[in-house]
Amino acid sequence: MGDGEPRVPTAIAVTSADLALPPQDERTLPAAVLQDVDRRPLDQVLAELQGLVDQCGHVIVVLSQAVPKGVERRLHTVRALLETDRVALFRPPLPPLGIAVLARQLRQLASCDLGPGVLASAGRLLTHYIHAGALLGSVTRLDRVPVDLKAHARSWVPGSQFGVVAHPEPQLVRIGPEAALTGPEFGTSLLVAKGQLPSDWVTGTLAPAWRVQGLRETELPAESPHWWGTGRLTEFCAYLPDLSVLYQLVASVRQSACHWCGIDVIGDRCVFCSATPPVHDDHGGASGGPRGGGRERALGHRRDPALGRRRERRALTG
Repeated sequence: MGDGEPRVPTAIAVTSADLALPPQDERTLPAAVLQDVDRRPLDQVLAELQGLVDQCGHVIVVLSQAVPKGVERRLHTVRALLETDRVALFRPPLPPLGIAVLARQLRQLASCDLGPGVLASAGRLLTHYIHAGALLGSVTRLDRVPVDLKAHARSWVPGSQFGVVAHPEPQLVRIGPEAALTGPEFGTSLLVAKGQLPSDWVTGTLAPAWRVQGLRETELPAESPHWWGTGRLTEFCAYLPDLSVLYQLVASVRQSACHWCGIDVIGDRCVFCSATPPVHDDHGGASGGPRGGGRERALGHRRDPALGRRRERRALTG
């Protein structure tokens, strides 16, 4: 996985301890937990994040879309006060358990010879390979996945349960003998977090149907009931567990330098400074970017991984 010069690994941060999953392997680095950033004094949070930057050089904060607005505002405030592009705030469209899984995958990759810009960009790529959903006792307050009127009506029937996939493609079925959810087309492990609903259907029906290669349980993240609209749930997430596969996916994508901050990235956007490539006209000139002489960043692959070139391209440009 490369023999680059020794470096301090990029810090991967989460906003609560329940999003810092146990290590997947011996190389998984610990997560930095930015606890209660919206409740503590600003100077404390500022000093904490400054310390991480001083120690690790770069910090990638993985946020759930269910995080309280105050947390997100505080992190943006602190990042602005630090006046640095060394802090990336990454908020992918995943449920809380999926956020925890993605953060752990980045913690695995942080031990490899990947620069901070590539590692941050890898989060967008790996998000596409995560299949995240839940078994719900009600969908009356579910607003993350389209719910038709029939499903809403069935939510009022005592004992009704629903299988839902929120990512990568929305799915919703009422649990019954023929109920099935389309799963990943590649080998995954399944992480299950049980709330106030038995997990029998997930472990006994979904896991075999998805042909998972391993199954583990964990605590339900505190943000999950808010994200799914009910506490009567069991959340699940299928993911790629092996570091070698994760590394191959990331290393197979051509790297280029961000035209604004100069850091090496993959894909069409720098997660640290949020710059996108300048638009080039027919004469080769650049327009629409803050620095017109930037380098065009088209995706390229040194090899075609088994999981598919088309999936990577869509994940990085979508």
